Amino acid sequence: MGRSEWWARNQAGGAPSIARMDMTVTGEVWYWRGPSPYHFVTVTEPIAEELRALAPHVSYGWGMIPVEGQVGRTRFTTSLWPKDGTYVIPLKDAVRNAEGVELGDDVTVRMRVAPRSRNSPANRPGR
Repeated sequence: MGRSEWWARNQAGGAPSIARMDMTVTGEVWYWRGPSPYHFVTVTEPIAEELRALAPHVSYGWGMIPVEGQVGRTRFTTSLWPKDGTYVIPLKDAVRNAEGVELGDDVTVRMRVAPRSRNSPANRPGR
């Protein structure tokens, strides 16, 4: 189950605005054994629906959405990956190890969408 506390609409044009974007997602940790193996938690509806509406305004490529996250007491930065009509939250090994999170565990991830600054080094041409 997921819970969102951030959706706002721009009065003038009805476009999403970045007002408060705190989200809490609880889900099972699963493993993807692709070319870049990783552990993930799937974002649930209605949070995924809200993220899809917000994505054109905050995504920096391939539909990725930058977030600041927290599992337990461990804070981290990552980006949500679009997958099968929703998003998945990559869980870094450092986060999982610090919190004792294993494959198949139910985990609660608190996150905040953290759009990259247009002046950020990662967004400059040639980077």
